[in-house]
Amino acid sequence: MNNNEIFKKLRVALQLRDDQIVEILELVDFRMSKGELGNFFRQEDHPKYMECGDQVLRNFLNGLVIHLRGTKENPKNPKEVIAANTPVAKTTPEKSKPTKIFKKTTHSNKPISTKTAVMENTKFKNGKKK
Repeated sequence: MNNNEIFKKLRVALQLRDDQIVEILELVDFRMSKGELGNFFRQEDHPKYMECGDQVLRNFLNGLVIHLRGTKENPKNPKEVIAANTPVAKTTPEKSKPTKIFKKTTHSNKPISTKTAVMENTKFKNGKKK
């Protein structure tokens, strides 16, 4: 596993965007543009792919510690920082369809299973019933 893969996995696990990573790197006075950063996350066979060096990963990890924990003078709770940066999914109430249960009887008036009843009403591509 190389530095690029570690960097990608941390980015996904912490749900970080490129601009957030740039801000984290600036916490340790390491300047990098979004374009340079994007080159680390490309496929290895891409012409603009760049190998992530030890210095970049080290500075990112040091900045991440400051971002999550804060400094000695200004400590933070890491769980609160992660929760504040996690995007909240929009929840829309789903309209549920009423469930219909089909009960069919055989010639002996003995009920058959719902699954069998649904399969009996299924039409195939040629238009014929089962």
